[in-house]
Amino acid sequence: MRVRNNAPQPGLQLPMLRLLPLTILLALMLVVAQPASASRSQSLTFEAPRDLLNPDTRDGALQELDSLGVRSLRVILTWSAVAPGADQAERPSFEPTDPVAYDWGQYEPLMAAVKERGWQVVMTISGPVPRWATQAKRDNLTRPSPTAFAAFAMAVGRKFGDQVSTWSIWNEPNQPQFLRPQFASGGRAASPAIYRSLYQAGVRGLRKAGQTDDTFLIGETSPRGTGRVVAPLAFLRGMLCLNANYRKRPACGALDADGYAHHAYTTRQGPSFRPPQSDDVTIGALSRLTRALDRARSAGALRKRLPIYLTEFGIQSTPDTISGVSLAKQVEFRAISERIAWTNPRVAAFSQYLLTDDDPTGPNQFAGFESGLRFANGRAKPSLAAFRLPLAVRRLGSRVSIWGLVRPANGVTTATVTYADRGSSTFRPLRTVRTDARGYFTFSAMWRKDRRWNITWEGQSGSPVGSYTR
Repeated sequence: MRVRNNAPQPGLQLPMLRLLPLTILLALMLVVAQPASASRSQSLTFEAPRDLLNPDTRDGALQELDSLGVRSLRVILTWSAVAPGADQAERPSFEPTDPVAYDWGQYEPLMAAVKERGWQVVMTISGPVPRWATQAKRDNLTRPSPTAFAAFAMAVGRKFGDQVSTWSIWNEPNQPQFLRPQFASGGRAASPAIYRSLYQAGVRGLRKAGQTDDTFLIGETSPRGTGRVVAPLAFLRGMLCLNANYRKRPACGALDADGYAHHAYTTRQGPSFRPPQSDDVTIGALSRLTRALDRARSAGALRKRLPIYLTEFGIQSTPDTISGVSLAKQVEFRAISERIAWTNPRVAAFSQYLLTDDDPTGPNQFAGFESGLRFANGRAKPSLAAFRLPLAVRRLGSRVSIWGLVRPANGVTTATVTYADRGSSTFRPLRTVRTDARGYFTFSAMWRKDRRWNITWEGQSGSPVGSYTR
C-alpha cells in the first residue's frame, strides 16, 4: 500500500558513520534547537502490516515486537479490502452498518491476537474504497461517498470498538494513490474539501457505534508536496477552509478533532533537513505544523489546541538506492528523529514503520519501503538491536546533552553510560543513569573532541542488551 513520496531534495548532510564489530557508532550531533520542555507522555506505535497480516509470520512478529517493548500498533483498515463487491459498480444488497456483512480477512485474527496481549491499537480507516461507493463508480479512489463511508465506519466501530480508542480517518489523503482528485482544473487543491467531508462522516459513524469518548485524529498527511501531491500545510488549510493567510471562510465551521496525524519522513539528508518549500513538513520542520495548527485555532477553524501524532515514520536504508541511507546512518537518523519528537511537547506519539522491509525486487524496484528493522529476507539490520537503546548526543558549547531510551524496560530502570576518548579503546564510567517510568533519560556532560559515548543496559536476564556510541 505504501509508495515512495518523492525524490530526495538538497539539504543538510550529517557526517558519515563507521560500523564497528559489536558496536553501533552513532554520530548524533543535532543542529536543531531543543525546546524548554519535552513530551513526558509520548507513546510509540509500531506498524508492520507485512508481518502481522500474514498468518505465517504473525505470531513470531508479535513475540519480537513484545521483546522490543512495543505495546501499541497502528493498523490501517482498508475499506475495499473488506467490503462486499468492492470492484462492482453496483452495491450488493447488504446492511452497510452491520459488521457481519463484511469479510474482515486477516484483520480479525490480528485484532484477536492483539486483544489477547492487551495492547493498544491506533486504527486508520482508509481508502481505496469499493467502486460502488464512489461518485462516478469508475475506480476505487475518486470522490468516495461520505454517506457510504459513515455507514462503513459505524460497522468498523461495532466490530473493533472495544479494542480501539484512537481513530484516524484516511491514510495520506494528500496522496493520489489513496484519494482523488488531488487537484481540480486550474491547479486548485481538491482533495482537502473531499477529505473534510469524509472525516466528518467517519467520526459521525464511529460515534453512532458508541465510540463517543474516543480520540479522533485528522490529517494523516504525507510530508512533501509535488505536482501530484498536495503539500501537507496546503492540505491542512484547505481542509479547514483557510486561505493562505489563515483566514477562514465565514460559512465554514470549526472542525472537531482531538489531534493531528502526520508522517514526518525526512530524506537522505537526515532529520535536520528542512524542505525549502514552506508547506512541507519533515521531522526537522515540525514547528511549521505546530504554528499552522495554532494559527488555524486562532482563526476559529479548530475547537482546541491539537497535539501531533507522528503515526508513521521510518528511515529508509540500503539496499534502496533511491532514498536509502547506510545501515549505520539508519540507526543514527532514527535516534535523532526520536529525540526531536521527544523534545517537542506537542508530539503525543512517535512511530516505527515496518519490522521487515517491503520486497525490493520486481518491475517497480524499491517502490515500497526499506525502513524496516530487518531486510526483506528477514536478516536483521543493526537497527533491530539499536531500536532497544536509542542514544543521541547533542553538543551545547563546551558540554553535551545526552539523551537515551531503554525501550524494553517495563518501568524505572538504570543503564550505564561510559565514554572513550580519542586513541583509546577503553570505555570509562561516566554515569549510571536512572530512567523515568517510560525508560527515558537525559543529562549533561563535558564535551571533548572525538569522544565516544556508550550505553549498556542489562535486561531481565542480567546480560548486556546493547552498546551504542558517538
